[in-house]
Amino acid sequence: MCGRYTLTSSPEALRALFRYAEQPNFPPRYNVAPTQPIPVVCLINGERKFALMRWGLLPSWVKDPKAFSLIINARGENVIEKPAFRAAMKRRRCLVPADGFYEWKAGGTRKQPYFIHAKSGEPLAFAGLWETWTGPNGEELDTVAIVTTDANRTLRPLHDRMPVIVAPDAFDLWLNADHVDAKTAAALIAPAPEDLLEVWPVSTDVNRVANDDAHLVERVELVADAPQPPQRRQAAAPKRAAKPKASDGQGRLF
Repeated sequence: MCGRYTLTSSPEALRALFRYAEQPNFPPRYNVAPTQPIPVVCLINGERKFALMRWGLLPSWVKDPKAFSLIINARGENVIEKPAFRAAMKRRRCLVPADGFYEWKAGGTRKQPYFIHAKSGEPLAFAGLWETWTGPNGEELDTVAIVTTDANRTLRPLHDRMPVIVAPDAFDLWLNADHVDAKTAAALIAPAPEDLLEVWPVSTDVNRVANDDAHLVERVELVADAPQPPQRRQAAAPKRAAKPKASDGQGRLF
């Protein structure tokens, strides 16, 4: 599962890692959320290209986006066969630059968010699939989903899924759909190495999409939920018979 992530590396550092020709300038993001435009790296005519796409894939055959569920993640186990992903897995694989992502662990009175990132502090590349949706009036919208797989042992206590993280030496294998078929590329769909990531608890402020600053990734101390004292049921007081009121000769509404 990947529902929120961060992108805080400088544009220069990301350009050096992903080797695209464009020179985009964008601010650090600490709370990237679905439906927002996100940076994506894809291969067009043999060259890596930087693009902005909406996070939430729309297959080309969708007629009415409002009637179609938002797809932010694609389960890696069925991207080759499932109609929503099959064409993109063959022809439109991409990378989603990130510096980390969030996951929530159930327990206590509310879920606790955690920040997951590379121990080295370097950026990550999520495997992605993209599609261009064309509307009835010819309008076009580039959309993307992040591919997920089983969680590794590091993340399993939090969630059973994690984004597929592509190593730099495998970027071409994932991106080059012209020369690498879907079945071969699918070999990259696997949990991240156990020594790649570290995890720590963060503030529940990340729950609100409007919050987007550096304090969201700062480690916080976990505080156990205070035990609630048992509630004691009070015995119902015996009802007293109401005294009849003296009539004043006027009718009453209540």
